Amino acid sequence: MKKTSNFDFRNGEMLLFNKPLQWTSFDLVNKVRYLIRPSVNFEKIKIGHAGTLDPLAGGLMILCTGKKTKDIEKYQGFEKEYIATITLGATTPSFDLETTIDKEYEYSHINLENFEEILQKFLGTQEQLPTLYSAKKIDGVRAYTFARQGKEKEIKPSIIEIKELEVLDFQLPIVKLRVLCGKGTYIRCLARDIGFALQSGAYLSGLSRTRIGNYKLEYAYELSEFENLMRNI
Repeated sequence: MKKTSNFDFRNGEMLLFNKPLQWTSFDLVNKVRYLIRPSVNFEKIKIGHAGTLDPLAGGLMILCTGKKTKDIEKYQGFEKEYIATITLGATTPSFDLETTIDKEYEYSHINLENFEEILQKFLGTQEQLPTLYSAKKIDGVRAYTFARQGKEKEIKPSIIEIKELEVLDFQLPIVKLRVLCGKGTYIRCLARDIGFALQSGAYLSGLSRTRIGNYKLEYAYELSEFENLMRNI
């Protein structure tokens, strides 16, 4: 999948990147735009991404340049695979580590058997209530803007599809899951809902996107790798 030369950013390239932790999706887009500017004689060029990752999530992102930006919607519709680390027995307001723990819960009653049984209830098409800390728009404003201002806003449920859930590691209170899902699924909201279904609490303590459609993280550029490549063109 990777290219080593003969880029044509203006006519359009589709590029795979491993987004660093603590970076926003827009940070990545801006950095890649900066790196490719010399190859287009510092002229303006369109560049966009096909699916947001939260700052505390790493992994695969698809970036499109030039005329290929018209394909972004197609890529956004592809199924996605994640490796999610869930911590049981506590919750945070954002359902991940963006905020600190606000409540603690008993989890000694949870074992692998009842955990896997609960997972079956989350397979298929369903409603999911997004977090107010998400990039969902409310009246044209990103929901996380209100959340970080301490404002309460109503956010509507979304229809999502979860296709596969597989336990990769089970060491209470930490569970690692492989999640295969459709567009618009919030994995931290899945963590929240799993915790409540287990009569406990849970939050997302780690996340990596490993696949979008047939495109895999193992074929993605590291930023340092791409930067070196641009220097040598």
